[in-house]
Amino acid sequence: MTDPRTTVVVITHNRRPELLRTLDRLAELPERPEVIVTDNGSTDGTAAAVARHHPRVRLLRPGRNLGAVGRNLAVRRVRTPYVAFCDDDSWWAPGALTGAADLLDRHAALGSVTARIVVEPDGTEDPIVEELRNSPLPAPRWLPGPALGSFLAAATVLRTDAFRRAGGFHPRLWLGGEEELLAADLAADGWWLTYAEELTIHHQPSAVRDPTRRRRDGIRNTLWFTWLRRPLRPALRRTLHLARTVPRDAASLEAFAEAAGALPWILRERRVLPPEVERRLRLLEDSQRRSKARRYTG
Repeated sequence: MTDPRTTVVVITHNRRPELLRTLDRLAELPERPEVIVTDNGSTDGTAAAVARHHPRVRLLRPGRNLGAVGRNLAVRRVRTPYVAFCDDDSWWAPGALTGAADLLDRHAALGSVTARIVVEPDGTEDPIVEELRNSPLPAPRWLPGPALGSFLAAATVLRTDAFRRAGGFHPRLWLGGEEELLAADLAADGWWLTYAEELTIHHQPSAVRDPTRRRRDGIRNTLWFTWLRRPLRPALRRTLHLARTVPRDAASLEAFAEAAGALPWILRERRVLPPEVERRLRLLEDSQRRSKARRYTG
């Protein structure tokens, strides 16, 4: 059951064992997708191991850690209509890529499909799934699942052309909630984002991570997105809410300081979203304040 419609893009940095496990799982998929790996400056022998164990994988080596922009680099090489992202500690379930491509084939205004996330080794649902499943956003009748205001890159299949036209991931955001800005720009371009209950991706979180830095960058990126795209009053309201609710520690202080220091380029690049997209974001904010799912900002 090969399926040539989708290319899988993976970014990695110094997680050789996890990446090799992910590539093993992707190689077993009945769809036999092309796989592109961007090695973000690994120093643990990742590139050599990929070349040795998975010679069919296309390996990109930019020579430094580009963060999420490593995905942009890979998407430039994608020749299929759809691109599926996964991280080096996650992998798609058999048939999920075909299911996502079928949905995108069937609905011309659908820009992305996000799958159900199962956390390994226990096989439990990620807490964020409940939020995706019960999204409060109004949706057109044709949409095959709940409408989303954003997506999780490690669990989503997108239209390649839509991703490119929206500009991909912003080069300044690096990692940590970097999807929010791209998702808003996709919506502004007229695309709908959805969650598909019947599709599955597995995630076995790597122990090699820096949660403090990821939280700091997530807070900073939330503030940058807010001032890049939101009208003045909602931007002020969200900024004040974050200031009241984030942990009062050095990471949060650094995030706010870095966000404030970016004011010159933020003002240069500021482009307020269309009113309809802004209305969806306000609905999501009300829902997220009650959410128990993980947040970079809380």
